[in-house]
Amino acid sequence: MTAYLDRGREYPVILQAQEASRRTAADLAEVFARSQTTGALIPLSALVSVSETTASPSLNRYDRLPAIEISAALADGFDLGAAIDAVRAAAADTLPPEGAIAFAGQSKEFIDGASGVVLTIVFALVVVYLVLAAQFESFVDPVIILLSSPLAVTGALGAIWLSGQSLNIYTQIGMLLLLGLMAKNGILIVEFANQLRDRGMSVREAALEGSVRRLRPIMMTVLSTILGAAPLVWSSGAGAESRAAIGIVILGGFGFASVLTLFLT
Repeated sequence: MTAYLDRGREYPVILQAQEASRRTAADLAEVFARSQTTGALIPLSALVSVSETTASPSLNRYDRLPAIEISAALADGFDLGAAIDAVRAAAADTLPPEGAIAFAGQSKEFIDGASGVVLTIVFALVVVYLVLAAQFESFVDPVIILLSSPLAVTGALGAIWLSGQSLNIYTQIGMLLLLGLMAKNGILIVEFANQLRDRGMSVREAALEGSVRRLRPIMMTVLSTILGAAPLVWSSGAGAESRAAIGIVILGGFGFASVLTLFLT
């Protein structure tokens, strides 16, 4: 109704009927409200009606709006992206205009991840390029090294699709690791090719000789990385799905791009 101020502190004033007058819903009929036009007292029974209905014992809210939480599992043959599209189509046909849907859990991660994966990859490439440009003191060599990055991303996306995984925070982490690992292979070839070119070889001869001479260390890196990531794919227990997502990205992207790096770099 109002507030009471006492020594700098404000206390809300709440009017309340006696307990005997507010035990049942029928007691509301004995409450009177004053009319703003005539000033007469009018009983609430003349203005409102009271009825008993069933309701949920608890009311859920999402973003401060009344909400109903619905959980579901994927049916055979459906991936998460197709399920989200089906839910959106069903909601558009069923919900009233004032209704809306919001996703949570893995569905929300999938939606957020799909929109942020491109930005994550671009940011990672920019950072790697700047580091390589400082290391080689050249703006061209980093571009040559990063030519394998699109192959790595293509292989990773293909592995995600074949395994039925989704674009989420864990696959993004795997892609960041993948870009760094692929840059390492390119560094081995470009650095050695530059040394050969300084000794008088042509660019073509230096590139071919560098690829041949660095084949062994590159294959050692590829095999050790694949063998190290394989247990992540077939792991079990708590958190196995997140580890599998990272392992699948590394296996697919690194294995697909490492061989082609020898020909493109």
